[in-house]
Amino acid sequence: MTGDTPLLTINDLSVAFPSPKGDVCAVNNVGFSMGREKIGIVGESGSGKSVTGRAVLRLLPPCARVRASEISFKGKNLLEFSEKQMRKIRGMEISMVMQDPKYSLNPVRTVGEQIREAYAIHHKAGKKQARQKALDMLEAVRIRNPEQVYGLYPHEVSGGMGQRIMIAMMLIPEPSLLIADEPTSALDVTVQLQVLAILDDLVSERGMGLIFISHDLELVSSFCDRVIIMYGGRIMEVVDAGNLHKSNHPYTKGLLSCLPKIDDTQEHLPTLVRDDAWLKPVPEPFSGEAVS
Repeated sequence: MTGDTPLLTINDLSVAFPSPKGDVCAVNNVGFSMGREKIGIVGESGSGKSVTGRAVLRLLPPCARVRASEISFKGKNLLEFSEKQMRKIRGMEISMVMQDPKYSLNPVRTVGEQIREAYAIHHKAGKKQARQKALDMLEAVRIRNPEQVYGLYPHEVSGGMGQRIMIAMMLIPEPSLLIADEPTSALDVTVQLQVLAILDDLVSERGMGLIFISHDLELVSSFCDRVIIMYGGRIMEVVDAGNLHKSNHPYTKGLLSCLPKIDDTQEHLPTLVRDDAWLKPVPEPFSGEAVS
């Protein structure tokens, strides 16, 4: 972790969802601390990556039961915040980029109006000033002809441009922490690299923290400072991104060995072998409360 004061600290975070067969613990005693750095969270689908990110901002459905001993942002315990206080944190202090912009943008409003509104609400700016800030932000995410794109509707833009628009909308309030939930998974390789380069530049220029949620270990190891590997709702290990390939944990090694390689002569990819011993029992009964 960089810096003296942690930007975000999570301790003993657990999230459970009800099911016909009892509570399902999607996140189990997760904890980590980060500064103004790039943290990657990787793992298989269902490992608890996205739930962890959403729990920080209380963006889970009402049925979710959340328990944690600490979720602190800039030294303030978010567990003690009311919903009204959390609305001031969301966007202004912590923003989240969702996976698919088609479901995150309002389909009946132009993208420019949505970005302008995000700035006006958080900075109490006039319409003219907010519009110019929106245009500047579109240019910052390397969109050509921002004036033209400003007037387009979400269905009129490509997937890569839609993701850049989402990044612009989330960053225009100038947050200190950005949570990016698989922002490049639906994009081709060339556009992926462009979006990552934009995120890297903006995070570095603004001195922000970034939580990058992904299932792509190679991508995360080349982009982030540290990597958190999750399985079954638990953290298996936290490693420096540069040392990811030196990991000795069997789960991390298994994930890496399953990645296809151009120069690999193997006829078949290895199969990931999972061990129940990696998971500790979920405390019973679950004592968390449903989020409001």
